[in-house]
Amino acid sequence: MEKEAIDGCSSLAYKLLFSCPFGLSPPQLSVVFDESYDRIPHSDISLENSISEIWDLRVQKNASLFNGKKFRYGGYSQKSGDGSNQESYVCLHLGLTDYRTFVGTNLNPSWEKFLVASEDDSTRCQHTSSPLGNGAIVETSDKKIVVLQRSNNVGEFPGHFVFPGGHPEPQEVGIETHEYGKDSKDSELVNKRVSQEMFDSIIREVVEEIGVPTTSLSDPLFIGISRRVLNVRPAIFFFIKCSLQSKEIQQLYSNAQDGYESTQLYTVSMIELERMALKMPGCHQGGFALYKLMVGASMNI
Repeated sequence: MEKEAIDGCSSLAYKLLFSCPFGLSPPQLSVVFDESYDRIPHSDISLENSISEIWDLRVQKNASLFNGKKFRYGGYSQKSGDGSNQESYVCLHLGLTDYRTFVGTNLNPSWEKFLVASEDDSTRCQHTSSPLGNGAIVETSDKKIVVLQRSNNVGEFPGHFVFPGGHPEPQEVGIETHEYGKDSKDSELVNKRVSQEMFDSIIREVVEEIGVPTTSLSDPLFIGISRRVLNVRPAIFFFIKCSLQSKEIQQLYSNAQDGYESTQLYTVSMIELERMALKMPGCHQGGFALYKLMVGASMNI
């Protein structure tokens, strides 16, 4: 499913690359991690050279920048279960990239020059780093949704509202290069570990960013993939229930491990969230759209 929404500001536009309103559990979401989904260098040498130039300038301004590895989003495939099991499941196609290339392609002032004229999303973005981000729609026990306001010290969208999230991390499953999974048996094991990291990472992000204990969180349900139109930034979204009430979460937030990334935590109703979503980055607006599809689907059961 694809849906594009533009409200007059391209930085707040999104595209839903895939929607699963009933949510997918870990056995229903698989991953193929392969170098065929890595970024393809652009034929324009000057454009390629700008990646290093932009990174060097950023490092000069901020010596603490770290060029960590990230999973690169290279598309997905969808299949249906066999026999009596008709549940659909999704396979994410992931390659390897890093933060430096993300800064030099997706965040390049000339980022649109990296795009290819194609209806196929993976082909269109084949020259961009496109690291896979993640986000969580966290519902409290009193039926509110957790929203954070980003601090002014973050690199992207300072001051904007966002859902808790970040990135699945290759280092969490011991991946630095593709050499790790060259053998067929190794490859199968790597794919399983990377698939599990999709779910482990979002729990980790929620715990670190809002301060709640892991035991208070339900198993995440994968609800889809959103991509903001600005910088073609992709992110996968999950729905998670928290057994704590809003007041309890507010108290825990003050000691959150990654609290420096945000300045305030809100627990809001759907009506309030509708207004706040207008001040979210495009991929998170897409996350809200995925949540609304989930709510609509549950009401029609």
